[in-house]
Amino acid sequence: MPEKEEKEFEVDFGVGKIRFDGLFKGIGNLIDLASKLGEESEEIKKVGEIKGLPKQAKGVYGFSVRTLVGGKPIIETFGNLKETPKGPVVEEVREPMVDTFDEKDHILVIAELPGVSEEEIKIDVEGDILKLTASNKDRKYAKEVLLPAKVKREGMKSVYKNGILEVTLEKETVSVDR
Repeated sequence: MPEKEEKEFEVDFGVGKIRFDGLFKGIGNLIDLASKLGEESEEIKKVGEIKGLPKQAKGVYGFSVRTLVGGKPIIETFGNLKETPKGPVVEEVREPMVDTFDEKDHILVIAELPGVSEEEIKIDVEGDILKLTASNKDRKYAKEVLLPAKVKREGMKSVYKNGILEVTLEKETVSVDR
């Protein structure tokens, strides 16, 4: 059976020809991966009871998958359902989903904290660790985030809207003595 011939796609912008065949192949691979992940996520979803827990116990579990520049996927879990040697346990405190972005002069942390008000959120910074806690009668969240650099405690700004917390932290500048 003859191999499928790949078409080359070139465009001349007046400064030379630019090939796009690798770009389109990469986009195609990304679409295939997203489709496969979508199909598998239907198999992963589970709804039901965990034996031995009270009926009012509500478990939340999820994960996010990110790919960085090197191409290696990073899988981060969130929720209040934890695996122990004795089986799954629903904890009272949920771990929120958090994304951290290392910008040129600051670090941006985005956390999902639905169901709490801004007044119920506490943010603390110690060196390169950001501690987030929030609680009310229905929800409790807690997460320690390892930051990619040390930050200035006094330069912290936060915005909370529609369950999304954005924290901007100014990076500490390192002085070099000569």
